[in-house]
Amino acid sequence: MTAQAIPASSPPTTRQGFRFTPSVMMWPALLYLILTTQAPFFLTIYYSFFQRNLQLPMESYPFVGLDNYIGLFKDPQNLSVIWNTLVLTGGVLIITLVLGGLLAMLLNRPFMGRALVRTILISSFLIMPVVTAVVWKNLLLNYDYGFFSWLIKAFGGSPVAWLTVHPMATVITMVSWEWTPFAMLILLTGLQSLPDDQIEAARLDGANPWQEFRHIVLPHWTQALEVVILLETLNVLQVYGEIAISTAGGPGVASTNLPYYISQKLLVEGNIGVGSAAGVVAVILTNLLAVFMLRLINRNTQVGGH
Repeated sequence: MTAQAIPASSPPTTRQGFRFTPSVMMWPALLYLILTTQAPFFLTIYYSFFQRNLQLPMESYPFVGLDNYIGLFKDPQNLSVIWNTLVLTGGVLIITLVLGGLLAMLLNRPFMGRALVRTILISSFLIMPVVTAVVWKNLLLNYDYGFFSWLIKAFGGSPVAWLTVHPMATVITMVSWEWTPFAMLILLTGLQSLPDDQIEAARLDGANPWQEFRHIVLPHWTQALEVVILLETLNVLQVYGEIAISTAGGPGVASTNLPYYISQKLLVEGNIGVGSAAGVVAVILTNLLAVFMLRLINRNTQVGGH
């Protein structure tokens, strides 16, 4: 009897041709994102190297290299605009983080009417920036009939023209009033995910409230703080409506930030070259500031955790 050879099984046949895999189906969305986000940015970089002013009768637009960027940093007035942008962003971040953290710790404790208080505190974040500027300018800060003028008069003082005397401080207060609820909500979410047994263990070990905050709450807030800092930095660097409605960038350039400066160069003066260069500087400044703030908060929370 001879053994009969078993025929080797043939390899499975593979289908030839184009297949709609998940990665292939993502490409239309990726191409759309690249065209709508990166193409305008690269065009902005391109225009920043040319002397192009729509209000001047020019037959051609000469290539000027880095002259637009050099002019931005050589003019002391433009340096004031960059400094104002940093002051506005840093001031709003500090105020919203401190107030948002305090309000989050307050709302994390049970008390009667907590839901109502939380709803009232969130309401300022839902108001449009232009409406916020109109309310603050006309109802709160007006020299003749504003609420703060009435309050100062009631105590025997003299009213203050806030938008003229303290324009940047007023804008910082206005923007902080808008963004404090956002910081409060994110930090409150972080607090509610903190296990109670960690706080109880720290109290049993004799930790005081500051040590609880420094060694337990602050390290636990790392991711929440990163979200707040990153999103607020990106949004506050784009503040435009509040400045345009309340101070128009003045007096002089005392409250002018980069977005308002760019709009003046592009829409009022028609200077495409300088406006594009300022836009590129704003993008670079945004990334540098966000990275710096994230590294700073990471270092502080890591130190606090040890």
